[in-house]
Amino acid sequence: MNRFAPTLARGIARVTESALGPYQSAVIRIGFAATWLLFLLREYPHRQELYGPDAPWSWDLARQLVASNHAFTVLLWSDSRMWFETVYAVAVLAAALLLVGWRTRAVSVVFMIGVLSLQNRSVFVGDGGDNVLHLMAIYLVFTRCAQVWSLDARRDRLARETRERGERTGPDRAGPMLWAGLGIALAVATGAGRIDGGFLGGWLTVFWGLWAAQGLWWAVGRLARTAEPRALLDIVANLVHNAALMIIMAEACLIYATAGWYKIQGSRWQDGTAVYYPLHLRSFSPWPALSDLMSAHGTIVMLVTYGTVAAQVAFPFTLFNRRVKNVLLAVMMTEHAVIAVVLGLPFFSLAMIAADSVFLPTPFLRYLGGRVARTWDRLFSGGGRTLPGPREPLPGAPEEPGHTHVGFTA
Repeated sequence: MNRFAPTLARGIARVTESALGPYQSAVIRIGFAATWLLFLLREYPHRQELYGPDAPWSWDLARQLVASNHAFTVLLWSDSRMWFETVYAVAVLAAALLLVGWRTRAVSVVFMIGVLSLQNRSVFVGDGGDNVLHLMAIYLVFTRCAQVWSLDARRDRLARETRERGERTGPDRAGPMLWAGLGIALAVATGAGRIDGGFLGGWLTVFWGLWAAQGLWWAVGRLARTAEPRALLDIVANLVHNAALMIIMAEACLIYATAGWYKIQGSRWQDGTAVYYPLHLRSFSPWPALSDLMSAHGTIVMLVTYGTVAAQVAFPFTLFNRRVKNVLLAVMMTEHAVIAVVLGLPFFSLAMIAADSVFLPTPFLRYLGGRVARTWDRLFSGGGRTLPGPREPLPGAPEEPGHTHVGFTA
């Protein structure tokens, strides 16, 4: 037992002292925010027919369904067109702010509300990618996904540099104002009885708990006279973040495992012809010539069919071998990119690629971030290099030891 004590102690210290996977959590934040934002903008001309008053799934039908399954959506608080337009605009704004990482703790909650409200309003609109986005929007609320590649990280870095120079930082006005505004909106909704209490308070408890936790975080950071209260909150936040990140990883594995094992039971997947049929569906053939070209060769169809099943079933078992995992991860992302083009499912593919990104190795993400930073400098800074390169941590990035956790290894 004594032999394992140091290892156990290091493991406990690891999950309590730091929020693991800062680059992975940042890339899934960016990925899902971008996916939802692009979808909302693409469907803006059709928003009324998809989720608004003109939807085939009427407001009364949606209200009856929500009354039975207790799903959350603010769109059923009113059937006015103005209310729908307001909710849609807030959903777009929240996605854009989450993408750039501005006030992420609060904006991630608003982002989740926008996703749930629109998707639960019309349950027959969407595909598997929407289901993934639905779940990930909830999980992201509990992650510290703005440690790097965000305006929050930039603001923290500038404040730290100001303190190091011996100068005083100005008071944070935007944060308290945002917190107070959301609190007033939540109080009005609670007083009007719009939020379902449900079991143990349901969403009402969740929203008030998140609001109170954010207020406690601000108060401890500003008013505590010793470092112990803030250190305790950091430990709790790290534990919640690491648990949420593990759930995201487990969710991605579960998606692929169940998809693969269900495919094995299908006769078309067993005889190697399953890929042939969607290539000839008019709704999934934006490029008929390309679909015909791919389906014209039986060997290719068979290899793609069997390869898809094998990759999905094997993926969860490859996570403990970093080389095999990285190769299979590249294969899965490439497959989703092909699906986006050939079958015309870009948002499904973007959602799945964003979910897969949680397993990308840290060195690759830092290298990719460095390349993006240098490209940005060349385009907008006259060629002057102001952001870190591929081997340097980005602004706000913690100095990390070498990762040993599956999914975070090179």
